[in-house]
Amino acid sequence: MRLALEALFADVPAEQVEEARAFYASRKPGRGPASPEELKEARARRSAPRPADPPAVEETAEAAGARVLVRILTPSGGPPTGVHLEIHGGGFYQGSAAEGDVGNRRLANALGVSVVSVDYRLAPEHPWPTAPDDCETAALWLVERAGALFGTSRLTIGGRSAGATLALTTLLRLKARGAAGAFRGAALRYGAYDLSARTPAGRRIADEYFLRAYAGHVEDRTLPDVSPSYGALDGLPPTLLVVGAADVLLEDNLALAGRLSAAGNDVELRIYPEAPHGFTGHPTALARTALAGVEHWLGERHTGR
Repeated sequence: MRLALEALFADVPAEQVEEARAFYASRKPGRGPASPEELKEARARRSAPRPADPPAVEETAEAAGARVLVRILTPSGGPPTGVHLEIHGGGFYQGSAAEGDVGNRRLANALGVSVVSVDYRLAPEHPWPTAPDDCETAALWLVERAGALFGTSRLTIGGRSAGATLALTTLLRLKARGAAGAFRGAALRYGAYDLSARTPAGRRIADEYFLRAYAGHVEDRTLPDVSPSYGALDGLPPTLLVVGAADVLLEDNLALAGRLSAAGNDVELRIYPEAPHGFTGHPTALARTALAGVEHWLGERHTGR
């Protein structure tokens, strides 16, 4: 068997690839805060999130003796046919659920589902395991209460970057409780699944400050609750992995796709040419195509479309 990376690329129009190539050639690559001081400055510079129309409703999710704030966006066209649990990115130390309101509103209306986003607490003030604790609380709340609260128990989960890592960690926690089967699918965009720096993929991000902020106190970061690629990955719901060919986390996502498949799961890997980390948040046709693909994939899990 011959394996070429290009053979794994998502099928996108050539003009979109050319546009993305030109866009990234003219764009200075970004990087995350590299120290506590830079993180403080970056947080101070962040502007207020754009509100969705209609706006999100904030609620407290409670399960297993814990609680966490969530933001709920219900579809404008009628009662929801499902519920999607979305976990925001930001390196475990930036971002908020509110920053996803506009995109989550679009997803809610496009699919006719309610989107619930988790306002998990951030490192370094709240290092591991706080974030996965909060995400697990929201997920358990939906497993227990979605039918009563939303009129449907069709659940999916997703996230981007750190949110994708937390989404997979959440599924592993639910699996330990015998509840992972409540979710019909997981749409994971360019997550970091090995935070241990013990694999070639993990060593590519070994010096990043976000790792120290989130899990610097953890003696063994191969713990699956920190690095989910080390977990027992059998028995998980169908999973879509989306990543760019120019992403520093490409190898990590390739490795996870192989592990998920070897464990007997239904896994689909979509690699987008010319795309770096975070590309679905950039103003390109390639990003819009990737997001439309995620929406369609999630729609199939909720409605069979």
